[in-house]
Amino acid sequence: MLTPEFLLTSLIVVLIPGTGVLFTVSAGLTQGRMASVYAALGCTLGIVPHLLATVLGLAAVLHTSALAFEALRLAGVLYLFYVAFATWRDRSAFAVDSRAPRSSRARLVVKALLLNILNPKLTLFFLAFLPQFVPADAAHPLVTLLGLSGVFMAMTFAVFVVYGLLAHAFRRSVIESSTVQAWLRRSFAAAFAGLGLKLALSERG
Repeated sequence: MLTPEFLLTSLIVVLIPGTGVLFTVSAGLTQGRMASVYAALGCTLGIVPHLLATVLGLAAVLHTSALAFEALRLAGVLYLFYVAFATWRDRSAFAVDSRAPRSSRARLVVKALLLNILNPKLTLFFLAFLPQFVPADAAHPLVTLLGLSGVFMAMTFAVFVVYGLLAHAFRRSVIESSTVQAWLRRSFAAAFAGLGLKLALSERG
């Protein structure tokens, strides 16, 4: 059931900076407005597998199976560290020159998609969060769940796009300095590595 409480809670969850926000902001800064839109799209699509896992009951299996959780968590940790390493090494990403090499749209979407797919906490979040807003007497609980999920995904896409566009708006003034470019690159790399470390140290809550 779509309630003010659900909308407010979802907005707070989406607004909290995390892996998806960081990647979208990075895309907006380094490659422009459309890159941030495709990054936001990939992050949003990355929610779908977690939603399906929740609907099909796989989230419960993940929650109770230490092996399944650890396998997915390890994959997520390794991918975050890979993104951190790639960001650290990339020396062309922060060029304002429109002729600078850029990731393809498909690559941006896939990269963002993987960031969210390889996050086991997102599945557990859906398992704990969404059912709270499905009335016990709902005539069609599955339809209600899918409806709420659709709203959550729409909010995710909209908020991430705004993050990316704001990053792009300050792009030239922020990255004209080579010193600032280096600082941003290292900061993004450190942030991705930090998220990977946090995931590595997390427990199955």
